Amino acid sequence: MTWVLLLAAGFLAGAMNAVAGGGTFVALPALSLMGLAPTVANASTTVALFPGSLASAWAYRRDVRPLDAAPSWALLVLSLIGGLIGAPWLLLIATATLAAGPRLTGALQRLNLHFGRRSLLAAQLLLGVYGGYFGGAVGLMMLAVWSLATALDLRTLNPLRTLMVAAANGVAVLCFAATGNVAWREALMVMIGGIAGGYLGAHYGRRLPAPVLRVVILTIATVTTVAFFAKAYLR
Repeated sequence: MTWVLLLAAGFLAGAMNAVAGGGTFVALPALSLMGLAPTVANASTTVALFPGSLASAWAYRRDVRPLDAAPSWALLVLSLIGGLIGAPWLLLIATATLAAGPRLTGALQRLNLHFGRRSLLAAQLLLGVYGGYFGGAVGLMMLAVWSLATALDLRTLNPLRTLMVAAANGVAVLCFAATGNVAWREALMVMIGGIAGGYLGAHYGRRLPAPVLRVVILTIATVTTVAFFAKAYLR
């Protein structure tokens, strides 16, 4: 039953990460239930979900589009740097930004405010740092920031988000593995489930109509935010 739990948690986490993000909040508690120390559980979660992110990125490979304000290569480099350097309120702001959507972007434009290239690249570096240090819902936060910088819909942004999250987690995985903070047996079971969930989630997620995908992403963001607050304040 232990291995079944870890496989199921990995599959669900991989599918969530492929569609929107937030899979850490499924995989991390599952690994913590195995009696792992918090630092080991966190490192093991990052390592376990990384191959699933690659599987999602591969499934999305033909759908990656650059943002209006910044080239993809610059976002990728900053995601890698941020992950190497490597928040309930931060997640709440991201969820609210996603919910506001184009209305918030239009309001900023009417105030003659815009999210330019420098602001976007600086935000990407900070998101990379967060993704490398913890990573919980970093994909949701990326979508929230990018939605302020472009008029592209969430379905179009999703493949790029998957690639950037994989980049930030990739260098973090190398650091965690090098320092010996990974429980490899438990991580391997989550990893197997995560690869399957990541690929299938991306495969079917890319076929969802944009309005449906937006509802799914907002639902995951809202549930994740509530869970984050409950964990932080209801003890």
